[in-house]
Amino acid sequence: MESNDYQNGLNETKESSPNLMLNRDEKKTADVDSDSEHQKQEPILPVWPVRYAGFWMRFWAYLLDLIVIGSIERILIKPLFRILDISLTEFNMFAPISIASALIFYLYFVLMTKYFNQTLGKMVFGLKVVDLNHDKLTWGTCLFREWIGRFISATVIVGYIIVAFLPKKQGLHDIFSDTTVIHIER
Repeated sequence: MESNDYQNGLNETKESSPNLMLNRDEKKTADVDSDSEHQKQEPILPVWPVRYAGFWMRFWAYLLDLIVIGSIERILIKPLFRILDISLTEFNMFAPISIASALIFYLYFVLMTKYFNQTLGKMVFGLKVVDLNHDKLTWGTCLFREWIGRFISATVIVGYIIVAFLPKKQGLHDIFSDTTVIHIER
């Protein structure tokens, strides 16, 4: 019985004073509308059509990134390993050189994507990683996209090839992390 009385009171409140029941966003809008004479209007920015980056653009950017990563390894890792007398000729998955190379590879992609939304290869070709929900890329998204997703896409080669066929030009790692790569206007 009490909840029914509460509901009746709520309905009466809505009818008698509609502004009391507005949520915060509606209230802000109502306040702005009433004070629109005193408010300065911000210019509305035009929305440009999004151009998704296709397979070949992403491929060339990735090749450039591999050249950058190889250069970092040759400049930093190999001289350091020679100074510390660590073998550079072992080629198994758990060799120190393999671990260092993998660490450089994944750190490069994760850090560049997190801080710049693009790697050096993407910068050169005018590409950028964006979240499909229009959010800022989080650490979780970057780690999942660049580490786990890239590992899966590399293991299943189709993970990269599907970029050519999907409407938003997403690779498997993009689909998993709700991201895509777009062209940016310069």
